[in-house]
Amino acid sequence: MQSDSIAVLGAGVMGRSITALALGRGVDVVLVDVSDAALRDARTDIAQHLRHGQFMGVLPSGRTPGALTTTLSAEDAAGAASVIEAITEDASAKARVMAEISALVPPGVPLITNTSGIPVAELAKSVQRPAELAGVHFMNPAYLIEMVEVVRGPRTGDATMTAVLSLLERLGKKTVVVRDAPGFVTSRLLHPMINEAARIVSEGTASVESVDLLMRGCLGHPTGPLRTADLIGLDNLADALRLLAERTGNSTFEPCELLMEKVRRGDLGRKTGRGFYDYGEVLS
Repeated sequence: MQSDSIAVLGAGVMGRSITALALGRGVDVVLVDVSDAALRDARTDIAQHLRHGQFMGVLPSGRTPGALTTTLSAEDAAGAASVIEAITEDASAKARVMAEISALVPPGVPLITNTSGIPVAELAKSVQRPAELAGVHFMNPAYLIEMVEVVRGPRTGDATMTAVLSLLERLGKKTVVVRDAPGFVTSRLLHPMINEAARIVSEGTASVESVDLLMRGCLGHPTGPLRTADLIGLDNLADALRLLAERTGNSTFEPCELLMEKVRRGDLGRKTGRGFYDYGEVLS
């Protein structure tokens, strides 16, 4: 690896999207996962993301992409200049991964958790150097959405914030720094809105399409909350809502029954081909 490479932990939807963003900006990436199959599929998806990003004009078409290395070993991430954790939104799993990588990388390497709502202070308990941990909430797809939410934990150091903001600038991102709290800003607002939209559908007040049409046409939401839910992944959304309910003590944040019914059926959104909408085939 080059000294300015990054490591991405997790080859799921967000890990692939973040990897494509970095590669498209000429940054070398080591992508780590526990599954050979996930890494094989990731290579195909990342290539598609790169083509899409260049077609949309959000990734430079004339720049040589960074080099991609895929691996099953977290030890291969030890030489990266920055590490981005992008596994599933499970607090205990994130803590285990952060503890492992913290023991492998040398001092001075920023550790970035791509969480949609788990407090950075909570995850900081698992790492050896809490001052080197910060949160960056990338939106999906990371290579298309220009802005990111940057979360400074109560123990995050100035040097880490400088390094993280510099990396995000290199990746072409606009940033807004917020203080640490459950759900931060975007998830605290967006996820309960999606949950309420699903409740409205389950109560028979309006169809999925009508809810999204009204939100787009009357309130300026770019895609509608339920189509956004399909993009996030309904399983990820349900996990995030449960975490939000636990950490705020607000039971209204618990995922509604319609959302949980879809998760139990495996209708998780675009990644499985069906969620609130039917996409006809499995999409990346």
